Amino acid sequence: MTAKGGASRMARLHREDFDPAHRKRPVFMIFLGLLGIAGCLCLILGTLVAPFYVPDYNWWSDTVSDLAAGDSEIIMDVALYGFATGIMATALAASHDHLGESGWSIGVLSLAAIAGIVVIVGARNEYGDGDQDGVVIHIYLVYMLGALFALVPATMASALRHVAPKSARAMIALGAIWVVLVPVFLTMGTRWDGLVERIMGLAATGVITILSLVAIRNGRRCFDDPEPGRN
Repeated sequence: MTAKGGASRMARLHREDFDPAHRKRPVFMIFLGLLGIAGCLCLILGTLVAPFYVPDYNWWSDTVSDLAAGDSEIIMDVALYGFATGIMATALAASHDHLGESGWSIGVLSLAAIAGIVVIVGARNEYGDGDQDGVVIHIYLVYMLGALFALVPATMASALRHVAPKSARAMIALGAIWVVLVPVFLTMGTRWDGLVERIMGLAATGVITILSLVAIRNGRRCFDDPEPGRN
């Protein structure tokens, strides 16, 4: 190979490396997608197991926050940290496989913010025990979660529609559930707020699961087209 030919080949490889199609890492996307789903399962499992360790817990009137206080708080704390990890993994996957619209960028940033807030919620332990010492920020964190979980479907569904129309419609439906139930949850009494919060939680995990499944599907499609889907 001549020096000129070698230089030409290196220049071509250099251009390919900067081609977005060649920078996708399907194994990475699939791993992040699986981690996102695992985070959702962690939250669901925690909310199913923790009530058995909380005396006199009522599934309808007691909230998930009540599970994260007291002697068995470690169960729900671990579930929240697992969920936060899954949300961050979903944000990384969506950022890596960016669909090119500004709304998608807002959604990615919102997911990262949600992950951080969930960690703070788990770490602060300001719920369920009536503790009012120091600066209590739990309710403000709840407000932020309400706004951000409504923002993610609103900003990401449009871009998602181009690659996964059914997933986009499901995102819109889950976002609508969240938008409707958040003000109801924040203004209702304590008789049914536990049930409403669980429905909202399922909607939130549904949003994360959809984005995770899209990441897994896009990663698998890279293997079907090996040229742009290098590991």
